[in-house]
Formats: sequence, C-alpha cells, structure tokens
Amino acid sequence: MQKPTLKRELGLFHTTTIGVGLILGAGIYVLLGEASGYAGNSVWLSFLISAVVALFTGFSYAELSSMFPKDSAEYVYTEQSFGKMLAFFVGYFVILATIISASTVAIGFAGYFGALFGIEALTLTAIVVIVVFSIMNLLSVKLSSWTNIIFTAMEVLGLLIIIVLGFSKVGSVSYTEMPYGFAGVFKASALVFFAFLGFESVVKLSEECKDPRKNIPRALLLSIVITTVLYIIVAISAVSILDWQALSSSKAPLADAAATILGNNAFIVLSVIALFSTANTVLISLIAASRALYGIGENYRLLSPFTAIHEKLRTPHIAIWSVMVIAILFALIDDIGIIAELTNFTLFITFAFVNAAVIVLRFKMPKEKREFRVPFTMAKVPVMAVIGFLSCFFLLAQLTSFIILGGLALALTGVLIYGVVMIFERRGQLQK
Repeated sequence: MQKPTLKRELGLFHTTTIGVGLILGAGIYVLLGEASGYAGNSVWLSFLISAVVALFTGFSYAELSSMFPKDSAEYVYTEQSFGKMLAFFVGYFVILATIISASTVAIGFAGYFGALFGIEALTLTAIVVIVVFSIMNLLSVKLSSWTNIIFTAMEVLGLLIIIVLGFSKVGSVSYTEMPYGFAGVFKASALVFFAFLGFESVVKLSEECKDPRKNIPRALLLSIVITTVLYIIVAISAVSILDWQALSSSKAPLADAAATILGNNAFIVLSVIALFSTANTVLISLIAASRALYGIGENYRLLSPFTAIHEKLRTPHIAIWSVMVIAILFALIDDIGIIAELTNFTLFITFAFVNAAVIVLRFKMPKEKREFRVPFTMAKVPVMAVIGFLSCFFLLAQLTSFIILGGLALALTGVLIYGVVMIFERRGQLQK
C-alpha cells in the first residue's frame, strides 16, 4: 500500500496569513513593555532593526524554499550545504525553539485568562490550551489555518485600536529619546526579535501548499513586510499614549495604553484580544513544530515513527502528539522574557546557518533551479545573505551571558541526541 501523503490545501492567502498570524503573536502584546524599558521612545527603532535582520534572513529562506520545497526546511538547507551533522543540529534547534515558544506563550495565555476570569490554575489552563490546539492540528491543517485567519483578524483589530487611539497623540513625545543610548536600542532589538518569530515557519508548510516554489517565498516576504509596518506604527502610538516608563512596568502594555484613553472597558477589550493573539501563537507554533519533526524524521531510522501519517486525517499524528507532550512538559516554565531570549539564541544560530547556506549553494549548486533569488550579487556572492549572517551574530552578542550559557547547554544536549541517533544508524547499516 502506498504511503499517504500530506494534502495540498493552502494557497498564497492561507500561507501568508499563517505567517502574519504567528508573527503577530505574543511578542508585540507582551514584550513591547519590557523593550520600552531598554529603548525608551525609540522602541520603534528596535523593531525596525529586528525587522531588517528578519528580512535579510527572509530573502535567504525565500531562495532556499524555492530550491527545496520540503517541510524539513532548515534541515534540508543545512544538509545540502554543510552535511548531516550540522543539519541535525540546526533541525533540533528549530524544533526545540518552536516547542518552547508554544509552551511559554501558552503560559502567557493562561495569565491573561486568569486575570480576566479570576482563575488561578494557570499551568492547568496552559496545558488545556496546548491539548485543544494539538487536537485541532491533528484534525485538519485547513481547519487550523482558518482558525488562524479568524484569530489573526482579532490580533490586527487590537493593533488597529492602538494605532487609532494614538493617532491624535503622535508628535507629543520625542521618538529619538534613548534612555540608555544605542546600547539599549540594540538590547531591545535582541529581545523583540522574538516578535518576528514565525516568518520562517511558512516554509514548513511546503508539502501542504499549492505551488510551493512560488507561493512559499511570496508568503514569507509578505508576512515580514506586513507585520513590520504594523509593529512600527503600534510602537510609535503606544509611547505616544503612555510614557515609556509606564509601559516598561506594565504586564499588559497595549491594554494599559488603551485604558489610558478609554478606561477599564478598553483594558478588558484589549486583554480579550491578547487572548486570541497568544492562542494563535500556540496553535501555529504547534503546527510548525510537528511539521518540522515530521520532516527530520524522514532522514533517520530512530526518528522514522514521526513520519507516520494518519490514513483518514492525512496529518502527521505521531509528530503532533509528541510535540504536544514535550510542550506540556515545557509549560512548567513561566518567564516569558527569559524564554523569549533563549528562543532568540537558537534562532540567531539557525538563521546564521540559513544565510550561510545561500552563500555556499550559490557556488556548490550554481545551476540548481531557483524560482526566487536573493537580490544584489557581487562576485557571485549574495550580499544580502552576508549581511543577514553578520547581523545574526550582532544581535546574538546583545544577549546576556546567562542566556548564552543556557543556549550552549541546549546545543550540548542536541549533540548527545545526535550521537544516540547515529549509533542506531550504524547498527542499521551493519545489519544490512
């Protein structure tokens, strides 16, 4: 019997909306306040800097996804460029980052939910959210994508409310005020990069997307541009309404900004919208992580069970359940700031490899078909990929030593897992 394949149901609209939906997740609703404490009124500049880094890397993803339209994405790109060991390492980092971010944002959802309804069982609430969206992920990727569209509309509505409220206040403060200089702006950039987490997840839907060689690159770049414009305008509006000191001490910065003008009812409305936002991030993170696990499972005997596809639902059910269990375990972590930066560590390393892969493959596979090419080339070297590579390490250097050590510990764990996987690979070859 032929192995069932994933169903191609997603067009450009769906894939773009998924990218926008995940990018517009917990980051802007939760991290704007903390970032304001570093960058002051110049927090919009921090978002712009992070957006530029994301866009450079987005161009690299666009080219690579047009060459290799596979769910395993970063794994395939790195394997083609640097070999299997580094490919496994990068794939592991991507999956881990996505799962941890889903768990952390689930805790964020639980915090909003508890504040609105007076419920104290936050961890249990987070677990329920993870289970519910895992089941939705199992039933249908199209059902999940339409849920994402509805939730994304709510997220955008919340941001538009802040933009409208801040319109009359624009110009009331200096938007170049930097309480800690450019060092504070760069530190905020390293933090809010978490707010752009999601654009890279679009490539993990390649095997469920119609005409992926064209639609995936377009959806990826469109999602970055759309969210960047929204982020910058929202950041300017927020500091115009509420001074950056008040924003930095707020647990719900956008809700507090709205309440400053419209009172407590506005706080409730924005808090409810924040629930949709965080829930959406959890949903799409679970989709992305399960597809990445499914993709990497195709390359190793020990991990092959993750490639199993449900015959009726045609979704990778074992990968979905596995991601759900791991996400529940990580849901015990309850510090969005630390986890966001730890997630960023894994992303900066991953994105550095993605940018490097574009450069290497221009020389290694110059005749390979590319529906999209990174613009601006000098001596056969894609300049934007080089800038993207260097900018990843620049933002990495802005993280604290504690986060860097934590990231290195995760890397060591990945090396140990790779060792176990390769032992099984060698045994399999000997048995043949």
